[in-house]
Amino acid sequence: MGKKAAMQKSKQWNVKGAMHLAGVFHFLQSCGSGCLVPFLTIYFRHLGLTATMTGLIMASKHLLTLVWRPVSSVLARQYDKRRTVIVGSLLSSALVVLILLLFPSAGTKAESGRCNASQPSADFTDGSDFTILESMNIPSQSSATVYSVNHTTVIMEQPDELNSTYKPTLVNSSSSWLRRAIRYLRNLKEQQEESLHTEFLGSLKAMDAQHQKFFLVLIVIGLWEFMAAPLEWTADDGLYEYLDFVDATDHHKGVTVWKPLGTAVGNGVVGILVTSLYCRTGTVAEFYSYTALMILTVPAAALLPLYFRKRERPTSGGFKALQLVHRNSQALLCAITVVLTGMASSAVSDFLLWQMQDHNATEIHMGISLALAHLSQAGVPLYAGRLARFLKYHGWLLVLAVITLSIQCLYYSFLWDPWSIIPAQILAGFSTGALWWSVAAQCEDIATPGTEETLIRLFEGLPLELGAGLGSLLAGFVVQKFGIKILFQSISVILAVWSIALAALKWKIPRQRRINYSRLLTADTGEISESESDQEKDWLETAMEDAKQKNNWTIAKS
Repeated sequence: MGKKAAMQKSKQWNVKGAMHLAGVFHFLQSCGSGCLVPFLTIYFRHLGLTATMTGLIMASKHLLTLVWRPVSSVLARQYDKRRTVIVGSLLSSALVVLILLLFPSAGTKAESGRCNASQPSADFTDGSDFTILESMNIPSQSSATVYSVNHTTVIMEQPDELNSTYKPTLVNSSSSWLRRAIRYLRNLKEQQEESLHTEFLGSLKAMDAQHQKFFLVLIVIGLWEFMAAPLEWTADDGLYEYLDFVDATDHHKGVTVWKPLGTAVGNGVVGILVTSLYCRTGTVAEFYSYTALMILTVPAAALLPLYFRKRERPTSGGFKALQLVHRNSQALLCAITVVLTGMASSAVSDFLLWQMQDHNATEIHMGISLALAHLSQAGVPLYAGRLARFLKYHGWLLVLAVITLSIQCLYYSFLWDPWSIIPAQILAGFSTGALWWSVAAQCEDIATPGTEETLIRLFEGLPLELGAGLGSLLAGFVVQKFGIKILFQSISVILAVWSIALAALKWKIPRQRRINYSRLLTADTGEISESESDQEKDWLETAMEDAKQKNNWTIAKS
């Protein structure tokens, strides 16, 4: 009986199987997000929205995530509805996003040469009051002269005695006829303006239609983000608590590698798919790929190992994490850096594909370049520890990340063809990847038992999303007024200045570390990674070694 119970228990807490299932879940979910999220701003451009409108939409998306994601995660934990929230988020977000396909495209200039489509006729009605007069002879009506004014045709009858001498040119027409024609056309124009004024509510002008589309897209994106935002944190929190219950939280980091890998696959596959089918389906493949992958993720979500607690009062882990960051100068510098890099990264992700499209890039160029960036980030754990040891302190890796991001932004402003972006994308591991590796190391330095994951959540939530929202908002206005090139160059200068200030402050401010006693007492020598074993020794271990040496010296002396 005891053996049977033991077998059931070991089967119930199968950590290895749980990690495999969690890896499949995060891979599919990230793959679906990679199919759509990076290409949203290109789709907004396809709809005819301006850079300012695009920036406002993306800023609203980030700010909604900032507020709703932590709140929904806490509520799902409090009421033991994590699995319901995860499955509901997958299905609802997969369906809501398809509403965006109902909006008509605007046929932007950047897309006018694809599929050998005939070029649209030039539009000469640019809103000016300039009047173009043309005259022609109508064979069936030899006594009529046709005047065309701004594409409005008016037929003026002539006396019979002029029929024999009339020539179909405006020069041979009498001045009196010309004055009468102009007077008649002027009256006609005034009548049209009055008609437009009275029917303003019935027939909106082009700009009003554009703003109407903007507000509708904004509502749909807000609803979609409301459905999708709870997904990632709710799943991660449930898995972490499951691993914490069986004392296997050290395995949690193994799941994170599947996120950039899934995103890279989604970027590359949808880029190839959309480019191949563009002349038949346009960009709808991005949306349907996202929907299909979200639905495919549902079985993995239904089997995802989650730890369910009894209902209890919410913990104050978030406030403790805020206090830990506030009391540590190095952590504050890290938070400020995340805000600035969040602003920069958001601006780049919003308008980098616009810059590529302006240089004749198609979705296959965009998808492959984005995939390379995520693959570069996935490889960061392979060398980040050695690089941090070479720099003597993981804080210098943060400075290196800011410098690299500054170089990337400067490079983006000078793109010359679709494939010229590749070198900058390979550097993503040394910018975004190294940044978050340094942030995680800083969280370990200041964490108390049980607050490590909360600190990471704090940096991912408050400074990152706040910076991303501000970055999207400001980037839209800058692009609208000055252009994408000026945007990237401005970001590069700001990051370069901050990297110098950050290096100076890190040099002056002493490093403070808090002892993680739980890791000290539970870690086995064989499980400690090479990067951790070579780090600076804990002061408690040093004190114990000094005491042991003192005791040995006292014994030898006696």
